[in-house]
Amino acid sequence: MKKSTIWKIIGVIVALFIAFIYYYITLPAFNLHSKGTWWFLIVAIAVVGIYLSVRTGSIQGKKGPFTEFRPGTGLGVKITFGIIGGMLVILAIGTFLSSPIINAAKYRDLMTVEEGNFAEDIKQVDYNTIPLLDKDSASLLGDRKMGSMVDMVSQFEVGTDYTQINYNGKPVRVTPLVYANTIKWLTNMKDGIPAYIMIDMATQDTECVQLTEEIRYSKSEYFNRNIYRHLRFKYPTYIFSDQIFFEIGDDGTPYWICPVKKFNIGLFGGETVGRVVICNAVTGACEDYHVDDVPQWVDKVYQAELLMNLYDYHGTLQHGFLNSVLSQKDCLTTTNGYNYIALDDDVWVYSGVTSVNGDQSNVGFVLMNQRTMETKFYKIEGAIEDSAMSSAEGQVQNLGYTATFPLLLNIAGEPTYFIALKDAAGLVKMYAMVNIQKYQWVAIGDTVRECEKAYSELLNTNGISAEASGISETVTGKIEAMANVVIEGNTHYYLYLEGKEQIYDVDLSANEDFAVIIKYQPGDSISMNVIPEAGLVKVTEICE
Repeated sequence: MKKSTIWKIIGVIVALFIAFIYYYITLPAFNLHSKGTWWFLIVAIAVVGIYLSVRTGSIQGKKGPFTEFRPGTGLGVKITFGIIGGMLVILAIGTFLSSPIINAAKYRDLMTVEEGNFAEDIKQVDYNTIPLLDKDSASLLGDRKMGSMVDMVSQFEVGTDYTQINYNGKPVRVTPLVYANTIKWLTNMKDGIPAYIMIDMATQDTECVQLTEEIRYSKSEYFNRNIYRHLRFKYPTYIFSDQIFFEIGDDGTPYWICPVKKFNIGLFGGETVGRVVICNAVTGACEDYHVDDVPQWVDKVYQAELLMNLYDYHGTLQHGFLNSVLSQKDCLTTTNGYNYIALDDDVWVYSGVTSVNGDQSNVGFVLMNQRTMETKFYKIEGAIEDSAMSSAEGQVQNLGYTATFPLLLNIAGEPTYFIALKDAAGLVKMYAMVNIQKYQWVAIGDTVRECEKAYSELLNTNGISAEASGISETVTGKIEAMANVVIEGNTHYYLYLEGKEQIYDVDLSANEDFAVIIKYQPGDSISMNVIPEAGLVKVTEICE
């Protein structure tokens, strides 16, 4: 066999080995909708084509003959660069034909938006289920909890996922532990990751959940147990979303929720989610679902940023692409942030909606379901979130607290921003409530209850009450049991009526007329006006 032929065979083997290493690291999908696949093929063809076109020759040197390598200029080179040029043209044309420039109507219709009724869809707030923390605050609590786990803190760190989900009716954030570094991975990989962190967003209780079987598939693993590589080898043609979500099932089992991209317009445009792979983080077992068949316990399928992009297409392309960049008639867009709301055991993304000309008011707000992509628009004009945050910060400017992005609440039928105020260390110190339609109405408090009480008094001062909003109802029954408790220095009476499942809360600090409750005993009949809500039901009046 000629020496030149041997060199070419060796070169092909080396090139294939390099291509495999590149594929093993970058993990492109074998899918025409993936730009990563196109660039992988372009580079591979270029390298192999150039190498195969190299000419060799023997040259006599001072120390004897040696082999000289010369770039080829023949038909092979022309074919190689012709193929690459054709692929680049297809890539460019495919990108243009997939863009909103010529597909405005298709992009606009990617998301179906319904008109919602605020009072009906968003129930009166239950203060026991308000998520009081944002991701940054949850991260601080997670790090503190990890610091107290002396048996694990030297080997593991807390991951940065902090996925917000509904777990047994409570808003929580969950995140797995990760190996502290490569050495710690080497010493612990045999056993896996022993726990995950769960933070109750309402009570701020932080728990390190120890697993009976360790997590063996995660983002911090190397080689084939890395979750991205594990998914790629199982599903080589799937284009997974940029973000996969860590969740736990109803029994506490950890899973990775892995959305699969679907391109609805041309080669590369109109990205949504077509399928979802649910991977057991302990065993690596995967289940593949169509997006419409995802189990109810899963909370996150659509990334918040993806939902906001889809709504922006819907809001800005109502009259075509040129209108969206020139006259911008009727163009609406989401504001510069979002938060989460728990409704009907699903997690919804909340964002304000404003006109594209950048004024400081919202024309309404939008809720987008992270599991089903169901989207509802509520036409309620009011302050943009930034304005509400500035109003809240103005109330405590002497303390230098900063406001988190608001959470949307229904208080006495009034759409209200709920804002946590944090100090320089990132710890939540106070709370604020700001009326969306009249953002100069601001109430603050050291606790949620104090803040709510101040806000209720503010609403009453301005002629708004639970009764006026039409959400109060009258309950009559016989007292089966009652007990008094002290919460934040205030006395509450909890009543349980025969035939009723709810527990009724009489807050003596809210109304001096509530002192009459001390006359009642179990077995007595009572009639009360209440605000219907989940959990503890707030009593607004005792009818005698």
